[in-house]
Amino acid sequence: MTITQPDLSVFETVESEVRSYCRNWPTVFDRAQGSLMYDEDGHRYLDFFAGAGSLNYGHNNPVLKRALIDYLLRDGVTHGLDMSTTAKRSFLRAFQDLVLRPRDLPYKVMFPGPTGTNAVESALKLARKVKGRESIVSFTNAFHGMSLGSLAVTGNSFKRAGAGIPLVHGTPMPFDHYLDGQVPDFLWFERLLEDQGSGLNQPAAVIVETVQGEGGINVARAEWLRRLAELCERRDMLLIVDDIQMGCGRTGAFFSFEEAGITPDIVTVSKSISGYGLPMSLCLFKPELDIWEPGEHNGTFRGNNPAFVTATAALETYWSDGAAMEKQTRTRGEQVEQGLIDITEENLADVKEYRGRGLVWGLEFRDKERAGRVARRAFELGLLIETSGPESEVVKLLPALTVTSEELDEGLSVLARSVRETA
Repeated sequence: MTITQPDLSVFETVESEVRSYCRNWPTVFDRAQGSLMYDEDGHRYLDFFAGAGSLNYGHNNPVLKRALIDYLLRDGVTHGLDMSTTAKRSFLRAFQDLVLRPRDLPYKVMFPGPTGTNAVESALKLARKVKGRESIVSFTNAFHGMSLGSLAVTGNSFKRAGAGIPLVHGTPMPFDHYLDGQVPDFLWFERLLEDQGSGLNQPAAVIVETVQGEGGINVARAEWLRRLAELCERRDMLLIVDDIQMGCGRTGAFFSFEEAGITPDIVTVSKSISGYGLPMSLCLFKPELDIWEPGEHNGTFRGNNPAFVTATAALETYWSDGAAMEKQTRTRGEQVEQGLIDITEENLADVKEYRGRGLVWGLEFRDKERAGRVARRAFELGLLIETSGPESEVVKLLPALTVTSEELDEGLSVLARSVRETA
């Protein structure tokens, strides 16, 4: 692909230095549809990034777009705070009928604000209010958001340092596989809880990702998650599952914890819940935890009605027969896994490990700088992929759930070439 030098001057002179993704993909994107993006010069890119997981149904999904356009054309309410609107009612009914009831989940639904970190902040706040304790346990390499409460339960030292103040009331524990199986699961955690001299205050809750996306595609075993849920129940701690990136079908089932057969006390959902990339998040919790006073937690943009419209269309289109969507995701995931197996076998000396579930996968290299080189070469060849992990040592694959088999073959072929050409 021949790429002419794009005009990036206004971004470089006006926009803050904090910008990041645009540095990895130095072009100016203009339009997108499905799993394809095009820059202003018409160059085509296959998107295995999907808005960091906020575009599970692809760019400008036609069914969702039609619902949104029709709603706007009839002057439907766009901003509603927490007022009752027809759009919110339709979403709540669809979510109850197509997601909660079929899974026998009793959750109340809270709209905490437009972003994932809003959902996490509300979950932590509720857990502390319910239990009357301040301590929260999180896990190594966790990522839960960029606001202060979320950063306090995030592992990445670079992101934590950006807070500029001490991040308190959070205690990290080893995630699954962190100690390479040399120590029984939760041995350290249990010992700290039992020992009156450990210095660990009795936690209000434990927050966990079933698959750590930003942390390096670290996949927790179903058995590990079940033992964690049992530990929380036995020790009077609430279990919070952060399903912001891994929910909405990313791992196969609608919620990533379904495979483990657990029912968390609180669940945070965002990114692809709107289906269209529109800001929206949910905090779900068991009814007995709903002890909020009216207005005790709120936010101006928690009533993003266009997001309710596209979310409802996504649920009705892809989850009225949830088994079909789940089966397709698992099938596509097997295709990705086979591609990564082939790449690993071709580069045994360089690839440390591949891992993932559903349509989220990671390829870790022994040379920690290799992943960045692979991602840059992939961009030059027309594939958008990012890196993850504490040292950006993992190539992360996050295609839309609607990606075709042919598009996956194309992307995996580009990835294989990128690995070969960066040796």
